[in-house]
Amino acid sequence: MHIRWLPRARGVYAAQFSALSFGRPLARALMSRFFLARRVARRFVAGEKRAEVIDVTRKLNAEGLLVSVDYLGESVLNEAETKAVVAEYVALLNAVAADALKASVSLKLTQLGLDISEDLCLRNMRDILSLAQSLGNIPVTIDMESSEYTERTLRIYRTLRDEYAFTNVGTVIQSYLYRSKDDMRALAGEGSHIRLCKGAYLEPPTVAFPEKSDVDEQYREIVDEYLAAPLPAYLCIATHDEKMIAAAKTSITAHSVPPARFEFQMLYGIRPQRQHELAAEGFQVRVYVPYGEAWYPYLMRRLAERPANLWFFAKSLFSR
Repeated sequence: MHIRWLPRARGVYAAQFSALSFGRPLARALMSRFFLARRVARRFVAGEKRAEVIDVTRKLNAEGLLVSVDYLGESVLNEAETKAVVAEYVALLNAVAADALKASVSLKLTQLGLDISEDLCLRNMRDILSLAQSLGNIPVTIDMESSEYTERTLRIYRTLRDEYAFTNVGTVIQSYLYRSKDDMRALAGEGSHIRLCKGAYLEPPTVAFPEKSDVDEQYREIVDEYLAAPLPAYLCIATHDEKMIAAAKTSITAHSVPPARFEFQMLYGIRPQRQHELAAEGFQVRVYVPYGEAWYPYLMRRLAERPANLWFFAKSLFSR
């Protein structure tokens, strides 16, 4: 395995896999079938099948944690494939409702045909949201992708919320984009349901802060402003960074924010002990739990985002 470390656009290091690494089709095929790769993936992914993610969700609920379930996949370029994605979300929503699970769902617009046409994507979203609404207003979060999709994602989110009057839809803002503070001020005034994360895509310095310190500072400022906004704006504080968690707690106390206005969110498999500690403190904590056969690119992204995850992977390869 040949790995070289290059600075990301925002000053954070990420693993860039060379032509000799996982990126090659043959290597990818081998790794996808390699037992140890699957074993490591299970730290971050509930499994490939719907039944597996339902089991994990049930377990996390029993531990006092909320869940957001994500069916892995993106960049679908075939309309028939988008229908298969919709069918999977329909089955997933029905399973969540049947077990009365404390769970929402997350999805990507490119998985639902955004790269084909906005109309197709919007129709698919309406089908999913209509069912989720009929099953008890199950929340649906539109994940944010790279900056080229930001404007379209927000437009579709507002269309679904305002024109079609869906009350169970939210979306995501990434604090590393220069535009995010203005976006969040507008969304706060609209009473939006927003997940705030730092951002995971490689972006040029023309659109995103190059330095991590600037990304962190904007994250803290956005959290503070959003929590001070009038009801019913809702904030999902998505971070594993202890400094960001501490800053959010300070803002919550300073603005006397009620529990119904916010929650903390973390990824499945990352800082599980901290998730339980926050829940024990009385905070709502939601765990983002992915599943599906497209676990390979998700695993690679997790490894690229956080060097500690890469060493966990390497250790697993050579341990008995």
